[in-house]
Amino acid sequence: MTAFAYDLHVHSCLSPCGDDDMTPCNIAGMAHLNGLEIVALTDHNASRNCPAFFRACETYGIVPVAGMELTTAEDIHLVCLFETLEQALAFEEALQPMRMQIKNRKGIYGEQRILNENDVCIGEEPFFLPAATMLDLETAAKRVAQYGGVCYPAHIDREANGLLAILGAFPPEPVFLCAELREAEHRELAEGRKILVCSDAHRLWELKEEGEPIELDAPKDDPAAVRKALIDALKRGRL
Repeated sequence: MTAFAYDLHVHSCLSPCGDDDMTPCNIAGMAHLNGLEIVALTDHNASRNCPAFFRACETYGIVPVAGMELTTAEDIHLVCLFETLEQALAFEEALQPMRMQIKNRKGIYGEQRILNENDVCIGEEPFFLPAATMLDLETAAKRVAQYGGVCYPAHIDREANGLLAILGAFPPEPVFLCAELREAEHRELAEGRKILVCSDAHRLWELKEEGEPIELDAPKDDPAAVRKALIDALKRGRL
């Protein structure tokens, strides 16, 4: 087993609440400075900055993971991660009809910028990304699995969009074997589930620094093998 420093919940400037400085290249560079080895890009209901992020991570030797922070119909946030970039992009495409078509008000919420590998803006998402989708919690988990991914509740120790704050307890279905915390000292909230402590960074200085690692059965010099081992471990709750 190999130990990896990680942060599996990071937003780019595609999320309207993300700073303009949260570009794929800047995120990869800051992650490198912080000693991180696996980083997932998880914008609100979107994965379109993941291609640029993957290329940026190659420069720094970081294993990139494609994902998103999905908002369910109950207004619960789920971290959704995929083994391949192609799976994440296909899932986002399938999610489009399930999104509310509410125009983004840039002056209030912020821009939603799509960037290329050089951090050049190549487009903007016109509809407000964080709005709740039409997928309920159980259906969302099933859809993510259909695309080869895994999902688990985000920041369960936070009131806004946290599963426990909204439902009061973990539901019997779907079965979540993992859960995310913002602060490690709140691990009792997970009720024995495997814990991932992640930053939910919207600004560069919020990215996680080296801390409690995860152990995976994969070599550090094989990003594809690391992603496969990570997704398999998350699906089994065996981190």
